Amino acid sequence: MTIWQNYISAYRSMLPMKIEGLWAGWEGKGTHLNAITHSHPHFIKSRQVDISDGKNVDIFNCIAYPKTGSNLPCFGLDLMKFSDKKIIIVFDFQHPVENYLFSVPFLPKYEGSVRFFEPGNHFSENIYIAYCKPDEIDDHLPMFKKYLQCYVDMIEATKPMGEDTTVYKDFDAYMTKLDPVGGFLAGKFGKEKAESLVNDFLFSYK
Repeated sequence: MTIWQNYISAYRSMLPMKIEGLWAGWEGKGTHLNAITHSHPHFIKSRQVDISDGKNVDIFNCIAYPKTGSNLPCFGLDLMKFSDKKIIIVFDFQHPVENYLFSVPFLPKYEGSVRFFEPGNHFSENIYIAYCKPDEIDDHLPMFKKYLQCYVDMIEATKPMGEDTTVYKDFDAYMTKLDPVGGFLAGKFGKEKAESLVNDFLFSYK
């Protein structure tokens, strides 16, 4: 079982979606990858990727893209374990407009240096980043639930229904360029599959 089970269970119960299908199920160098799509009346796209080698690597990534017309951010979740000494938790409201600093006043503001998640470049002022040990993983679960409930409230208040995918063009182009795991994916599954996952599945609206 994944070490992220409590986060995944909270996400699925608080923001329930219907599984659409398996986009990819790959094995490479002892590592397994599943890429899955979901559907929801108020989301234009929702996708997740699970990567595990059964020993050290345990990654869960998902982004939910709301339907358009209400100026809402996406909700992004990155749960990454590369070893017991390298565990990173990231969740955030990721706005599709470039150089737009989205902020929720009653949530904490991130104070610290960031390498890939610079606030204002589609990442919010409230981005939550934590580096932790295996026995500290669930310490951050209450804050994750607080962020997610805030996001669910945004969706329920606006009920977006627009289908304009061009809204996400800049966002997906930026995320593709950022690409913090492209090298890792290519090393495990080959360059062709890695590029296809990034361009055709993860960030396909550019």
